Amino acid sequence: MKYFLSIAILTFSLSLWSHEGGHHEKEQTWKIGNEVISGDFLLLKDKIVYLQTEDGATKKIPLDQFSTQDQAQLNHRYQTIEELNTKVPQKIDKQAKNNFVLLIPIGILFLGLILLCVYLFRKRKIKQGIVIISISISLFLYSFTDPNVMNLAFIAFQPNAITSWDANYFYIESKGIPTTHDMMFGIASNGWQQQVPIPQCYYGDNAWSIPLNPILAATPVPVNAQHFTRGAIAVAVNGVPIFNPYTNTGVDAFLDGQLDNWGGHCGRADDYHYHTAPLHLYGTTSNTLPIAYALDGYAVYGAYEPDGISMTSLDANHGHNYNGEYHYHGTANAPYMIGKMVGQVTEDASAQIIPQAAATPVRPAQTPLNGALISGLVANGSNGYILSYVLNNQNYQVSYSWTSNGLYTFNFINPNGTTSSNYNGFIPCEVQYAGTNESTLLNNLFNVYPIPSQHTINIQLKLGQDPKEIKGISIYSGFGKEVFHSHHYEKAIDLSLQPKGIYFIVIKTSKGEFKQKLMLQ
Repeated sequence: MKYFLSIAILTFSLSLWSHEGGHHEKEQTWKIGNEVISGDFLLLKDKIVYLQTEDGATKKIPLDQFSTQDQAQLNHRYQTIEELNTKVPQKIDKQAKNNFVLLIPIGILFLGLILLCVYLFRKRKIKQGIVIISISISLFLYSFTDPNVMNLAFIAFQPNAITSWDANYFYIESKGIPTTHDMMFGIASNGWQQQVPIPQCYYGDNAWSIPLNPILAATPVPVNAQHFTRGAIAVAVNGVPIFNPYTNTGVDAFLDGQLDNWGGHCGRADDYHYHTAPLHLYGTTSNTLPIAYALDGYAVYGAYEPDGISMTSLDANHGHNYNGEYHYHGTANAPYMIGKMVGQVTEDASAQIIPQAAATPVRPAQTPLNGALISGLVANGSNGYILSYVLNNQNYQVSYSWTSNGLYTFNFINPNGTTSSNYNGFIPCEVQYAGTNESTLLNNLFNVYPIPSQHTINIQLKLGQDPKEIKGISIYSGFGKEVFHSHHYEKAIDLSLQPKGIYFIVIKTSKGEFKQKLMLQ
């Protein structure tokens, strides 16, 4: 009975503290020796406490310098936040009730850990109990930061955004050209610098790299007209880089009319990129997944939190610590996405974050064409575009294309005739993606249907394939949680206990991986 009472008290305490995890901590005072300081609690790691002061600076203070009462409170918060990293929904709503059956195994495991800890503490085996708690927290934290979960945000845009990772970085390879929306249309009359979209080679050693284990900066650096004005500050999940809202001339690109209807335009290397949060990508992906990752390693969400509730209040960095994990949010108004870089980054003398991928120009940078209004951009065969614009009530076009050996031809069509320019530039990249090279084969091996579905997903084998070829089947929710897994072929998968929404199926075979977006309605 005493064991049960102890478990009940621990569980009740956790449920009370869990409400703090989803909001920015209120600034409070902390007693450190004879000194009292004010600051927001951010993180406790390796017995170092991270506090953010009112001016945005991050203080690192050893835990043992705090008063005994503050140490107890900080340890309690640390354990609570780490437990929240299991990503179990804290809000008991209709969706959570539908998922309740899936939480039973997690609950049993958690209950067992509590029982073991209580037993060890009663036997005065304090060190062993602390070890068990530390190991459990590490396991939960690792599952939350698993790059496989991070990869879910990119699946809807593959193979346009090719992903891979090692122990330190999550890599994104792309050509920097969106495939789910148009480009350039809507740039105002004073905003076009006569640059046009040309696919870049963000591949191999020139891929975008996102830190898998971001570290909080001692002092977050503002994203403004003085910092990070060259190069990207983040990468969208469709493989398109995102730049500072301020251009290299120090103006807000959106307010200055330089951006198209999707928040992008082309730079001096004819490289397409965004300057605002690409919230429109939520028309393709789940609204509970990130739309971008900052180069400091932290995710960028939109109007919703990862657990599906509406965005909670943001801090001065345009983000917050939510359920033990920091992330930013994109909004329609300035600063649009990142107010300050919370994570550690290196800014070189040119005000650019390094390392990062680089765009390659094929012609000299152009100059603004005042009065021009872009009216459209359409494909010009498979290797080119035709950009149309209006100037002084007359129609103009830039028809450009490239060859496989890197010859770029620009035809400038105006009311008085056509002029042409040729440039020897970089050789266009070939997509090096295992899933892409095998995508046709894998699509011929399987048929996943119906999409959308009401409750059952069927997997049909084609071409007389052997079911033993399938090494695993996983289905992930829009929250990045695995809701189904099998080590062998399943003809039909019952998802009737899952709520409506977007899901992703991953089928692993000896020939490669098959990935597809699903929808339950």
